[in-house]
Amino acid sequence: MMFTYDSLMNNVPKGVTVGIGRGSARGDVERSAAAFDDVLIYDDPKEMVNDLSDGNIDAAVRGDMSSSKLLPCLKNVFGLSEIRRTVLLEPVGKKMIFLASVGIDEGWTVPQKYELAIGSAALAKRIGMNERIAVMSGGREDDKGRNATVDGTIDDAATLVRMLRADGYDAYDAEILIEDAADNADILIAPDGISGNLIFRSLHFLGGAKALGAPVLNMNKVFVDTSRVKIDYTDSIALAIRLTVIE
Repeated sequence: MMFTYDSLMNNVPKGVTVGIGRGSARGDVERSAAAFDDVLIYDDPKEMVNDLSDGNIDAAVRGDMSSSKLLPCLKNVFGLSEIRRTVLLEPVGKKMIFLASVGIDEGWTVPQKYELAIGSAALAKRIGMNERIAVMSGGREDDKGRNATVDGTIDDAATLVRMLRADGYDAYDAEILIEDAADNADILIAPDGISGNLIFRSLHFLGGAKALGAPVLNMNKVFVDTSRVKIDYTDSIALAIRLTVIE
């Protein structure tokens, strides 16, 4: 069965304990947690991260907790030099896709984008999605010479595609054609963290795409990052549960 927003929300497993961070008094976190049997609300980021590490909870969701407080705790407790995230989106009228990078400080080098691509592919395989990777750049091949920054993204994309193919991944150079990439691949790799963040915000906040959250790829526990602007975290909690129970 194809993995979709509806298939996720209609088949949420039981018996998984999830922690979610609360950073405001809006009530969005409380309403979302109330939709499930085993969701604990945390006001202290260090307490939530420690409980995740110690196994007191099975998974964690950022909720509307401040990333500047939570993510350093995550790095410290799990010994991460950087955090790699990929966001799961379902654009209106389209299939589900992974998009990386979505953090403005992520995905600026070819090695970083390589790790995001293979991490996203592994996650896609776990939940039954295709693993084809569309590597994007700032222009088409015949745009080279018009702008040095654009030229760099085109060269980086070509290098990344070669690396991924050499390691057996189904990857192709999507150039700047995101409208085709969303149909032809399940994983989109943005040229850098700024463009990836703008793609995410445009699709979700302006275009109405469903955004389930951004699982962290480089840790051995399930942690789903979310935007503080989000007002309903039930899909992010459901995703955390799903990632916890699948093999």
